[in-house]
Amino acid sequence: MRGCRAMSWNNVSSIGQKRRVCLLMTTSIAGLLLTSAALSQEAANIELNTIVIDGDTSPTGPDKGYIAKNTMTGAKTDTPIREIPQSISVVTREQMDDRISEQIEDTIAYTSGVTASPWGVDDRFDQFLIRGFDIGPYAVYRDGLPQKAIDFSGFKAEPYGLERVEVLKGPASVLYGSNEVGGIVNLVTKRPTQDPLYSAYAGYGSFNTYEAGIDLGGPLDKEGMWTYRLTGLFRDGQTQTDFSRNNRVFIAPAITWSPSADTSLTILANYQWDELTPNTFLPIASPAFPNIPKFSRSFTTSDPNFDRFDADHGSIGYEFEHSFNEEWKIWQNVRYSQQGTDYRHLYFSKMIDADTMDRAAFTVDETATLFSVDNGVQYDYEGKRIKNTLLMGLSYDRQTVDGQNGFGTGPSLDIDDPVFGIDVPSPSIIVDRRQTVDQVGLYAQTQTKFDDHWLLTLGGRQSWVEDKTFDRIGNSTSEQSDSAFSGRVGLGYLFDNGLTPYISYSESFTPTIGQGFGGQTFSPSEGQQYEAGVKYEPDFFPATITGSVFEITKSNVLTPDPNNPNFQVQTGEVRHRGLELETTVNLYHGVSLTGSYTYLDAEITSSNVAGEVGNRPAIVPEHQAALWAKYTFETGALEGLNVGSGVRYVGSSFGDNLNEIEVADYTLVDAAISYEKNGWKGSLKASNVFDKEYYSTCNSSNSSCIYGEGRTIKATLSAKF
Repeated sequence: MRGCRAMSWNNVSSIGQKRRVCLLMTTSIAGLLLTSAALSQEAANIELNTIVIDGDTSPTGPDKGYIAKNTMTGAKTDTPIREIPQSISVVTREQMDDRISEQIEDTIAYTSGVTASPWGVDDRFDQFLIRGFDIGPYAVYRDGLPQKAIDFSGFKAEPYGLERVEVLKGPASVLYGSNEVGGIVNLVTKRPTQDPLYSAYAGYGSFNTYEAGIDLGGPLDKEGMWTYRLTGLFRDGQTQTDFSRNNRVFIAPAITWSPSADTSLTILANYQWDELTPNTFLPIASPAFPNIPKFSRSFTTSDPNFDRFDADHGSIGYEFEHSFNEEWKIWQNVRYSQQGTDYRHLYFSKMIDADTMDRAAFTVDETATLFSVDNGVQYDYEGKRIKNTLLMGLSYDRQTVDGQNGFGTGPSLDIDDPVFGIDVPSPSIIVDRRQTVDQVGLYAQTQTKFDDHWLLTLGGRQSWVEDKTFDRIGNSTSEQSDSAFSGRVGLGYLFDNGLTPYISYSESFTPTIGQGFGGQTFSPSEGQQYEAGVKYEPDFFPATITGSVFEITKSNVLTPDPNNPNFQVQTGEVRHRGLELETTVNLYHGVSLTGSYTYLDAEITSSNVAGEVGNRPAIVPEHQAALWAKYTFETGALEGLNVGSGVRYVGSSFGDNLNEIEVADYTLVDAAISYEKNGWKGSLKASNVFDKEYYSTCNSSNSSCIYGEGRTIKATLSAKF
């Protein structure tokens, strides 16, 4: 926020005091431009004490209730969501607190355009579809910087350490570089607070799971120049699968230095230690083996002496911002992350006979690193009829992975009399390499507002990507270089009644690593989206309503080479058309709710595989809908009581591109109740209340399916001091 008009005056009681503080701010900023040494400590103290972030409009939170008004994700500038010419959804901290939110998939399960947990109960990564494209965890960002999976190092996030989760739907390469066409998920970290914050909780839930967490924050000095935040969590438990583990230690310290209203530096760090469980595909009856029984959700094909997914990862970085004056601002965001992954998986391969399954053994032992720096220069201009924000940026990302993968045949398993706890030999090493991916992006964006009504957004990025892999087994090095230009244009109109119709076009690209039969490297996969929609923020009650239609085309998709079966060519294409509706209401007569509906017409438009063209891509449902509502008793004997319930519907899909195996639709019910008084809060939450049995997806090649999550119950007691 810059200038007196952008200030919140919550702590200033009189008009005269407002004028004095405003004059002091103006004088202080001018003094900083001339000589920062001449600014007195007393004036600096007064300036700091009068700046209050309004939670309704902060682009990073904290938010009040279920509604967020501004975002950094949609434009990398502090922009009202209704002025972004693309569909974007924000899940606030209160929404996460009201429902079970142990994974990122849980937080976005009620969001339009999102299919959460398409691969069932799988703790290895954050997994989801956006507009029918399987992008998780490869399009997960944290505070605007990539937190992508490299091979099997997924940098899985802990939701307790987040202030909000934002979903930008459709291509995002102009701002974020190489990305899948469906969109991105940006995780916004909890930041230091000016107001003292002391909270803690303890919980117990299904599968003998214990939890405890703390969230502390506030000023470190009397003037409020230094502030901090410390968030931590401990979890010990299991999931619905036999021999599973659901253990985590998480700690995230943060500190902010704000010597003036024009300059701030925030250091963000976290460490996370996980002991988790891979997913389990189970065989189902097929024409070859029609008498295979239906397995329970708890059955596993793994072995406790072999299977594990252990990950240690941490990161440290900073966000720096400085405003020279009302017009010019610079910022720099930097982060370094590292994860060590020890992963072993014994999984179902095929049925040998009606009573015996064949299993494959797979191992990963690797270390992955991510280094990212994003630099921005912002110029704000305001004339009589035009307001314009120009952003110019330069980003650099380096991703590395160093390690080994093993693969081989594992011991068979008698499904009638399974024996667990056996010795499983480590499989042969099939991959031993060090891979480095460097990406440089130069981008620019302009956001122009004409006569306070017309909105025009233009953006473009030139990207350069280089992939270098050293293969220790073959003692060889391979290199691949790509470049791509991505564009974005959007037009909208702000009506005085809160209605904003818009249209937009955006592009994306994703490098495709590998070579064809002739040794030629593959071109990047490209995506284009046309979108039209309307965003509505009523002025007579607190709510947001969004509707959009879109068409996305993804080209240069790999398909089998018809002349050389062991190779691939880039002749594939898919097209997704859809409709999304979403609404959020914030404490209107005690009611908070969020609802969504998604219709998706997905089609394979080009493929070398006979029978695929015209089919629906695998794991993509045609219809989805969700509704969550909470009622808060604000007066009377029940004051402090909150009652919430939700329903999620996911339509049928196919387990393969040939559409040979259909996965049935399912409907899940969630519920929560809590009571809060004098800073204490007790809550009971449940997902899939009626314990619905359903498959998330199936595999036609070996006639197997994976279960979705059954009923989960969690009770917590929390306190704020």
